[in-house]
Amino acid sequence: MRNIVLIGMPGAGKSTVGVVLAKRLGFRFLDSDLVIQERTGKLLQELIAQLGDDGFRQVEEEVNASLRPDRTVIATGGSVIYGQRAMRSLRQIGTVFYLKLSCASLKERLGDLTERGVTLRKGQSLEQLYEERVPLYERYADAVIDCEKKSIREIAEEISARCAAQPKGTP
Repeated sequence: MRNIVLIGMPGAGKSTVGVVLAKRLGFRFLDSDLVIQERTGKLLQELIAQLGDDGFRQVEEEVNASLRPDRTVIATGGSVIYGQRAMRSLRQIGTVFYLKLSCASLKERLGDLTERGVTLRKGQSLEQLYEERVPLYERYADAVIDCEKKSIREIAEEISARCAAQPKGTP
């Protein structure tokens, strides 16, 4: 097995599940949002304020397309699915799991979206963003993990079991 890539909405648990999963599998853990901050020297919300949504997504796509880890769980930012080149690259280097959670559950988990570095167009609601992104997450996912009413450990176990069931050499 090469890498495991986690995609999904902000608040779905990609980073938290990623750390637990990496420990379980003996993999490294990489948070692509932290790589973006490290490479640019700016917080995500600063980049979005400075570059706008489109500019931020360009930086996000470049960073994600450049990742070349091995035996790593990669937690991506929620907007990674807007970058076709990045998603093509991530699918080549690993198996992509979409951590799916209902919009109602996400709303409960999320605080101020701008503080989290979430790219929202002016006047766009979380519900509208959710409806826009879900088809993209589903398109790029090799597998969908329903995270509703599951613990972090249960989600990590499910992904681990699915990876173990894959024949050697397949994503």
